[in-house]
Amino acid sequence: MPKSRVRLSILDQSPVIEGSSVADALAATVDLAQMADELGYHRYWCAEHHGSLALANPAPEIMVARLAAATKRIRVGSGGIMLPYYSPWKVAEQFLLLEALFPGRIDLGLGRAPGGDQRTARAVAGGQPASEQFPAQVALLAALLADNLPENHPYRELAMQPRTGSKPEIWMLGSSDFGGSLAAQLGLNFCFAHFINAQDGEAVSRQYREQFQPGYEQKPHAAVALFVICADTEQEAADLSAAVDLRRLYQAYGHNAPIPGVATAKSMQYSPRDQAIIDSERPRSIIGTPERVAERVQALKDGFAADEIVVLTVAASYKARQRSVQLLAESDLH
Repeated sequence: MPKSRVRLSILDQSPVIEGSSVADALAATVDLAQMADELGYHRYWCAEHHGSLALANPAPEIMVARLAAATKRIRVGSGGIMLPYYSPWKVAEQFLLLEALFPGRIDLGLGRAPGGDQRTARAVAGGQPASEQFPAQVALLAALLADNLPENHPYRELAMQPRTGSKPEIWMLGSSDFGGSLAAQLGLNFCFAHFINAQDGEAVSRQYREQFQPGYEQKPHAAVALFVICADTEQEAADLSAAVDLRRLYQAYGHNAPIPGVATAKSMQYSPRDQAIIDSERPRSIIGTPERVAERVQALKDGFAADEIVVLTVAASYKARQRSVQLLAESDLH
């Protein structure tokens, strides 16, 4: 069990690291989930991305089933399903089935971002994703899972399957006040993506708690998702940070490539423009030795008044990622 008393969870994007294959990335996700289960992490979420050579998982609902079968205790879920692509009814069926297979262990995290470029998004959706319908989609999905449709709803007399007496947790994932406000309105759990937006999260999370109305859940429950890498030494942390810098530069320039390794990152020479981009991106990352990381994570947990911390760790090797997860579990968070 972890030394820390903070409820720790993991968000995994199934990164494809330079020199590795998609099969390696997916196997590493299973390995990390099993490690997190043994270390006492609370949740393990799988992200959805499309069209990226750096990220291997376009179908979190499939990976959730694989991970839940490979673990014993940890909650497993999506972080998240990009709902504008899909029918709320179909998503409800998928996650009710997962809940039936693994009762009390399934989370349904929801987002509205495309999880890829706009051309790929149109291909995935078979047209333009229905982002403007997202609030209505979430409301319908929550009502379907809770078996709580209005009496005059056209789906009211239809049989949603399977019904087993329990339901997955629903989490709204967001990096702005839109997601927080929608979660508060519908009575959902809310996780703010600090790893996307390092500026506004504390105010958004506070607003979520203040505006929360009982719905799918009866009381607010908030988490913050942080990009975290723990390393044994300052030098190792600096090397891993260099690889993160290069990855963020790839993203800024639209360069579709696997996650760079340390050797590639250390061989780079950056222009002033490159360095300015790197400097602007660094606040979204927490990288260092366990003591430094724990101090920063603790400060953010307190500032957000977060009930949970969800960590995203995209390191330059799968071994470094596993070590980071272990070191964080053993840290002095409280």
